[in-house]
Amino acid sequence: MTSLSELRFFTTPAHDCSYLAGEKANTLFVDPLAHIDTDVYSALSAVGFRRSGSHIYRPYCQQCNACIPVRVPVAHFKPRRSQKRVLHANKNLRVRKLRPRLTDEYYRLYERYINARHGDGDMFPPDIEQFRSFLVDGRSEAMFIEYREHNQLFAIAVVDQLNDGLSAIYTFFEPEFESRSPGVFAILDLIQQTRALGLPYLYLGYWIKQSQKMNYKMDYQPMETYLDNQWTVAKIKNSVENEE
Repeated sequence: MTSLSELRFFTTPAHDCSYLAGEKANTLFVDPLAHIDTDVYSALSAVGFRRSGSHIYRPYCQQCNACIPVRVPVAHFKPRRSQKRVLHANKNLRVRKLRPRLTDEYYRLYERYINARHGDGDMFPPDIEQFRSFLVDGRSEAMFIEYREHNQLFAIAVVDQLNDGLSAIYTFFEPEFESRSPGVFAILDLIQQTRALGLPYLYLGYWIKQSQKMNYKMDYQPMETYLDNQWTVAKIKNSVENEE
């Protein structure tokens, strides 16, 4: 079994940052040939690493520390009024946990989502191999959480189960249901599922203060941030901090 101290890491050349216009980024990757079991993967997540497909990585920019790992301590989370409305609006959804897989139904939902929501992003245009390598291939801890209304597919949340929590990898949903806030609902449901498992944290990846796309993560309070090699409760104002 590979221990954390035995791992090798590799850095990418500088490339355009996906979140901050005009900035360059470097990424630190865990050796893709290393055997990473759940204990080591959980330990890596606890120090700010994330997963994309089969790759485990974290930002490694020498002149920038804008990407801040965040997680929700679920025992202390209380939904705000707007979040309670989202839960109520979607209370009839049927939830199933499944092994990651490629089906025509799943891919078509993903394709519609990327085309409607991320036409200017790195993942456009979508294709089947992208779906497979990003969401299906990867880790034994991964699962698809499927949300349906009657028989219609509403959303898919891709999640890894770690020793100390769930890690939200990606969520995609039917664009026509955007008014019902499927992304918000998925996070709220994952918080509930993390609690039900008796685990303390829901990991939500990176938050970037300067990126408007990332603002939503601060709507789940309390939020912990990983700075200076330790997790602390974030003291950051968000758009709904005064909402009860």
